[in-house]
Amino acid sequence: MGRTPSKLGELASGAGKWLALADAAPERHTTAVVADRFEQIAWRDTYGQSAGLRELAEELNERYDCTTDLLADTFLAAYKAGPRLRERAEMDPSRLVNHQVITALVESLEFAELRRETAGDPYAAAMAVLAQAAALRRMLERSRDAQEQAEQAKKAQQAAEGAATAVGEALQQAADGAEGSDGDGTVPAPAADAVQQAIETAQTAEAAAQQAAQAAAQALAAAAPGIGAAARNAAAKAAEAAREEAALMRAWGVDSGELERMPFDQRARLAERLRTSRLAQWAELIGRFRQMAGGERARRVENAAGELIGVTLGNDLSRVIPSELANLGLPELRAVFAARYAAGELMLYDGQGEQTTGRGAVIACVDTSHSMYEAGPGGVTREAWAKACALALLDQARHAGRDFVGILFSAADKLQVFRFPAGRPADVAQVLDFAETFLGGGTSYQTPLTAAGELLEEEFNDTARARGDIVMLTDDECGVTEEWMRGWNGAKRLLGFRVFGVAIGAPPAAEAGSVLDALCDNLRSIEDLGDVHAAADLFRVI
Repeated sequence: MGRTPSKLGELASGAGKWLALADAAPERHTTAVVADRFEQIAWRDTYGQSAGLRELAEELNERYDCTTDLLADTFLAAYKAGPRLRERAEMDPSRLVNHQVITALVESLEFAELRRETAGDPYAAAMAVLAQAAALRRMLERSRDAQEQAEQAKKAQQAAEGAATAVGEALQQAADGAEGSDGDGTVPAPAADAVQQAIETAQTAEAAAQQAAQAAAQALAAAAPGIGAAARNAAAKAAEAAREEAALMRAWGVDSGELERMPFDQRARLAERLRTSRLAQWAELIGRFRQMAGGERARRVENAAGELIGVTLGNDLSRVIPSELANLGLPELRAVFAARYAAGELMLYDGQGEQTTGRGAVIACVDTSHSMYEAGPGGVTREAWAKACALALLDQARHAGRDFVGILFSAADKLQVFRFPAGRPADVAQVLDFAETFLGGGTSYQTPLTAAGELLEEEFNDTARARGDIVMLTDDECGVTEEWMRGWNGAKRLLGFRVFGVAIGAPPAAEAGSVLDALCDNLRSIEDLGDVHAAADLFRVI
């Protein structure tokens, strides 16, 4: 007995589910972080500029799947101020491991700390990716089984989507066949059989896809605790590395605006040089010196007081004694305070010993003889303290709109001069050259001071600026000739410059009657090389 002929409407009703699935197949994304066009350009540009990122991608791609997308997500999560992740259902199944890794990163408190250093900064975001490279390897290794299951789920899903599409194609052929019948919508048996077979295949494929998706979800859930812990540790280490590099840049006087304008490869080379510099271990000391100097600049006043010698009368509120200020707390005495202020009869601390700030160049003469290698308590070397002080003086000069000159000296035939004119930004490479150069040998005062005097004379002749400041940073005592001393004193009278001496770890050099004492208007001895405030008064008067 023959089979009842199939009607087209019946077949279409049975195939409806698969037709809907074929038409409504959602777009599957390969990246977890939602990014606009400009953010995607930032990633592509950074990836193109960073050899480190490309090498990491090549290495990971040899062992794992979809890792370039993982690096893109890690970068974007660090680069965006508020990264938004796609839902799991929106992801290509093969990228579910990536989604899990990025979710674990973004949801950690450690990653929020990292983003404070990296948001909006492509270079910093790239460095954060590289800092997490080891952890990414571990997470990928731990999730190998989950990734394999995810790949199986993707294939099963593709097969199910293909089977659903095949149902539609079979139904279309059945419809074409029905048009050639007697018009009652009867579908030829072979075409009807093909539709039924396509539906059965789609049902089988759907079941397989669901089973594969469930297996992938279970494998991912098993890997999740390990991924979460590794992600937190990775973010913490990357945040620490980012903070260290930012602090290193600040310590060396490189501001964020300058970094943002700097090409990627130049910034990478600068960071590497700062990390490997001879004085890299003293970056914290350099930073403290600069911070101290900034504080002293804020406190500095013209005609700053030196040694306290008593009390006098006047109206300089910066030197009013506490008992006078206490009158302001009593309403009945405020009018008296105002009257005494107007008459210049307030009681003030009286001091002497410091002059008004200079206007000519600031010149730091830094001793780089062999003895400057010697370390004090805490391991800080005399050279490190002197260079940190000199770099703070560079900042001081720039804030005052004054030229700065760094003179490195040792023996009479060893001298190197670094000039930093006020009219243009200090070149970071030149600053590093100044900080890293060490001449070695003995010590000669005459050579650096002669060079300093000639520079101030040149400045006076060219610009009529006088009242420069020379700071002599040394740990040794040496003699000068009488003839040279007469010339030196004559130059000081003519040009009006001051000389500040700092004897580093060498108290005898600062004793009364020493050569350094005779050369300097103001002399101090530094014994605790960990104390940046021992030189604080310099930054109130220079």
